[in-house]
Amino acid sequence: MQPLKGITVVALEHAIAAPFCTRQLADLGARVIKIERPGVGDFARGYDQRVKGLASHFVWTNRSKESLTLDVKHPRAAELLLKLVTEKADVVVQNLAPGAAARLGVSWDALQERRPDLIVCDISGYGDDPFVPGPFRDKKAYDLLIQSESGFVSVTGTPDEPSKAGLSIADISAGMYAYSNILAALLQRNVDGRGRRIDISMLEAMGEWMGYAMYYAFDGAPPPPRAGAAHATIYPYGPFPCGDGKTVMLGLQNEREWQQFCAKVLLQPALAQDERFTGNAKRSANREVLRAMIVETFGALTAAQVTERLEEAQIANAELRDMAGLWRHEQLAARGRWREVGTSAGPVPALLPPGSWGGTAGEPRMDAVPALGQHTEAILHELGVDETGIAALREAEAI
Repeated sequence: MQPLKGITVVALEHAIAAPFCTRQLADLGARVIKIERPGVGDFARGYDQRVKGLASHFVWTNRSKESLTLDVKHPRAAELLLKLVTEKADVVVQNLAPGAAARLGVSWDALQERRPDLIVCDISGYGDDPFVPGPFRDKKAYDLLIQSESGFVSVTGTPDEPSKAGLSIADISAGMYAYSNILAALLQRNVDGRGRRIDISMLEAMGEWMGYAMYYAFDGAPPPPRAGAAHATIYPYGPFPCGDGKTVMLGLQNEREWQQFCAKVLLQPALAQDERFTGNAKRSANREVLRAMIVETFGALTAAQVTERLEEAQIANAELRDMAGLWRHEQLAARGRWREVGTSAGPVPALLPPGSWGGTAGEPRMDAVPALGQHTEAILHELGVDETGIAALREAEAI
């Protein structure tokens, strides 16, 4: 049995942070009812058309959910939303603009007396606690902006130019902290029967992830330098070109590995005793000189030959793969990590979520990605709305 089967989540969500959180809950068996705007839905549906005409972000973060279209600004739709939350929900997750949930009557403060066992999780850029708002509470917060505000962009990129991450890591970090906090709140509810308010800030989630960099720059010390795909403070650690035009990633962690690298990869054992390179701090300080030596050696070899030497020396290494390389990754295939999920455009491949499922628990839930409003009528029937009522709601454009 999936561990969250029987738990119902009502999600007023869009984009990535909240949908990524609630998809994890759906993976564990929770029923996730996604509230979407009639006609357009979650605006992430329109980001691109890369998956058989559907948006890549949406397909990734919305499988196994039910789509209910409600114009929450319409009085009748707002009543239905409140009825859904108070009668069906165990958890409410929302990443609307700060204060919007309160105006809709589905905030923690509005609901705690009627549903003291309800868990409400608010996800925002800078925190949405009305009692501790902070000066940035109402500031718009997109992923790139939080990557910038958190200092991440300042330590990422090349020495000449800062760069954001290639993924929405601020959204992902906030979504994962929301997910883990909700799981903790559900466990605590089993103990005391009470719900909780969870206030997740994207800035604070990224602040946690930036812990190493902040401590490295502790008390006014210089921050980690931007080093492209190389490591800012450990060397050699990063990409190196080979003679066949391919790139090998490698990383050394200690002096034993440095000696092995010199003897078995560079075939220059005496280099391990060179005063310029004894200890990571010296290697990092003299990385340009050392890099030239490594590139000269690798330039006479193919990537496969370099990898063979690295493996023999037990030096950590990896292929610099693109997305096509990840789709066909031998390890994912060998471990049987691929499944199919349905969409309105037909089935698409999907990776199992991380973690191993065995015994009687079965696999994570991996149901279809919903079409816009696909489950509206069925959910309204559950709330006691008959066909005449549904027709009237459609006429009023409330659904």
